[in-house]
Amino acid sequence: MATVKTPLPVATEEYSQRNENITRKTLEIALSNADNEITIAKRQSDKTGSLALRRFQFLLMGAS
Repeated sequence: MATVKTPLPVATEEYSQRNENITRKTLEIALSNADNEITIAKRQSDKTGSLALRRFQFLLMGAS
């Protein structure tokens, strides 16, 4: 799973509605992506993540 990093635009000295809209949309998308990843992790619906978590739990139980 590749992580795409999008830097926030730097604010200008004068107020710009366009910059505010871009910043707002960037933050909305970032929060939405984070929420989706958290939901997937909670449900373990990602096959690779689910298998890795099960392996970790198995190894942890075997170590105790």
